[in-house]
Amino acid sequence: MDLFLWLFGCLLASLWSSTVKGEEGASEPCGGYLDATNAGYITTPGYPLEYPPHQNCRWVITAPEASQRIVLNFNPHFEIEKLDCRYDYVEIHDGNSDSADLLGKHCSNIAPAPIISSGPSIHIKFVSDYAHQGAGFSLRYEIYKTGSDCSRNFTSPSGLIESPGFPDKYPHNLECSFIIVVPPSMDVTLAFLTFDLENDPLPGGDGDCKYDWLEVWDGLPGVGPLIGRYCGTRVPPEIHSSTGILSLSFHTDMAVAKDGFSARYNMTHKEVSETFHCSNPFGMETGKITDDQISASSSFYDERWLPRQARLNFNDNGWTPNEDSNREYIQVDLHTLKVVTGIATQGAISKETQKAYYVTTFKLEVSTNGEDWMVYRHGKNHKVFHANTDATEVVLNRIPQPVLARFVRIRPQTWKNGIALRFELYGCQITDAPCSELQGMLSGLLPDSQISASSMRDIHGNMGAARLVASRSGWFPNPTQPVAGEEWLQVDLGVPKMVRGIITQGARGLEGSSSAENRAFVRKYKLAHSLNGKDWTSITDSKTSFAKIFEGNSHYDTPEVRRFEELVAQYIRVFPERWSPAGIGMRVEILGCELPGENTATTPSLTAVCDFEQSLCGWSADPLSGVSWSLHTRCAGIMQHVALLFAGFSGNYLHLDAGAHIQRKRARLLSPEVAPEQGPLCLVFYYQLQGEAQGSLRVLLRDSEQEETLLWALKGDQGSHWREGRTILPQSPKEYQVVFEGFFDHPTRGHIRIDNIHMSSDIQLEECTRKPLFHPTPPYDVWKNFTFPQMLSLFFQLLLGLKIPSWCFQ
Repeated sequence: MDLFLWLFGCLLASLWSSTVKGEEGASEPCGGYLDATNAGYITTPGYPLEYPPHQNCRWVITAPEASQRIVLNFNPHFEIEKLDCRYDYVEIHDGNSDSADLLGKHCSNIAPAPIISSGPSIHIKFVSDYAHQGAGFSLRYEIYKTGSDCSRNFTSPSGLIESPGFPDKYPHNLECSFIIVVPPSMDVTLAFLTFDLENDPLPGGDGDCKYDWLEVWDGLPGVGPLIGRYCGTRVPPEIHSSTGILSLSFHTDMAVAKDGFSARYNMTHKEVSETFHCSNPFGMETGKITDDQISASSSFYDERWLPRQARLNFNDNGWTPNEDSNREYIQVDLHTLKVVTGIATQGAISKETQKAYYVTTFKLEVSTNGEDWMVYRHGKNHKVFHANTDATEVVLNRIPQPVLARFVRIRPQTWKNGIALRFELYGCQITDAPCSELQGMLSGLLPDSQISASSMRDIHGNMGAARLVASRSGWFPNPTQPVAGEEWLQVDLGVPKMVRGIITQGARGLEGSSSAENRAFVRKYKLAHSLNGKDWTSITDSKTSFAKIFEGNSHYDTPEVRRFEELVAQYIRVFPERWSPAGIGMRVEILGCELPGENTATTPSLTAVCDFEQSLCGWSADPLSGVSWSLHTRCAGIMQHVALLFAGFSGNYLHLDAGAHIQRKRARLLSPEVAPEQGPLCLVFYYQLQGEAQGSLRVLLRDSEQEETLLWALKGDQGSHWREGRTILPQSPKEYQVVFEGFFDHPTRGHIRIDNIHMSSDIQLEECTRKPLFHPTPPYDVWKNFTFPQMLSLFFQLLLGLKIPSWCFQ
């Protein structure tokens, strides 16, 4: 018995010793308050070895400024007991305690994606029970860079664009936008001097860069067509754009940093002539089209007949596919939409065997996006082009009806001895023709708020779907069986322009869909124009004096250009008359130019009240914004005046509605430039700030160096009344712009509205700083638009107690 007690005591002592040692091992620091001024790391106790049991660690990380946010990046080596995160887990809260909104609860062996706080603090909680420990986690915390520090607009005729910190290594977690804004009648060329970004060792396809990348857009980022995504050390090709905006988006992750990039841009004035010829070589022979822009279905196995050898008059073989078949093709990416008017072809003589090979006939295929292809037709049938009769002669084929395309494919149909091809493409830019500047649908220069329609099938969609090429879907009216001439698509050019043409394109009903029932286009349409959006004039046929019926599209992807006599207009409406079996589907761009003798640098009058009735008065969306203000029109007719009595406003206003798709994104509205030494001025405006989404409205002053100063700010629910805001715009030695910025903290219900913006030089500064009225006098004379019959009608409607539609007050 004594021996048994002695053994039991030894075992108990051993267990007690192990327990004490375990507790001592677990006594390393766990949790605490951390300052994010400098980046740092948090790990579970013992990482990367197993974490101890019975842990309850809490960290609170705080940024030094209230406007800053924090980003957490987890190490891929992540291991926490699985079991639905009931026992061991890491929990992230969007604030300084675990009562704040939950951003995520994580366990298992998959590291969370980067987590970003909405404010200056973030709470991290790690819990473990008594069993099944793992390696835990390691994370890096730092202040989140939104891109505002590195994003910039470029308006000078030439300049240098560099990655942040160049020539040193670029920082982590960047989202930068560089936007080159080009004046009318000018083109821009971008040439890269050096390029070194983290490489993607296992690319999933052309242009795939998963870690760090630079995207080049023919327009605003995410709006215009993507020209290309680049990473690694291969220098991107020289890029030319004539859309008015060329943008670069630079993204970096938390890992490897390289030396970055340096690029120079240069704007050139475009010389146009009524007698211009659209027959310029695009650059296959000269090398202006780079090797990366040429691809093929296959190449001969010995790699002596590659796509890059398919250049006209190239002295070393040509392109040959792996198999002589009419399924093979060679393809060129022209980077931007161009008018293609001709193709010159050659065969080739083998350097190895001295045998001649050449293509005798071929078909042509074109696309705007590299996915949706159309075989070129002449009449109703596919056009078969007759090519070469020997291996060395150059044969030029003119395209009977020039075609708009970015991607061009040549598909051999017949050949002698085998397929071998060298070629050149000919054509021009759309903007080479007189008064044919793209007016901003493709590039995004025209915001969504200036595009409208009679109806829209997708109630959750936006009017940006109607943008030529840039949109992957298109505008579809609501009726599935519409009546000819009743549906319309409208573009507001912002100010009166000289308009000379339109480009139309069909649409795809579902994103990424290729099913026939979702491919729609308009075969015939009419056009109307207006200077005020109310009084419309149809474009007429000179022979009949009736409204002209324009020939539209025969394919849902291939655009068609239609030109007409110059006219002055601010608004253009397209009325579909006939359409494809799949219904009406349309994307458009307007072609035109500034009015003769008009100074494009002249801005609209700043001293007038902008009520958004006829235009945006020169105010525009900030190209760097992730979301835009929308133009809202109130109900029309007598009911509008009834609504006016109750709501205090009629007409149009700009609004921003809360929702998950815009949470924490900032909509920014920019004023026309205010000249140096003008002022001081009193900025007066009306606003609504309503709902539980915790909306914020701010007014900032942005100088010519892109530096911003906060002038006025308000946050939270202010009720349903329109209120007046006032702030002083100081006199400045530099040009500046006023910025209205709106955003929401939560995706719940709420809205922000602004109207009647006025930069007044008449209001005394003392008056400008007075406390605004709680419920100000409406900025309209509510009776000024009433005629006597309307007054009588209104009286009887109110007398009879007619119901006023609720949507009139929204």
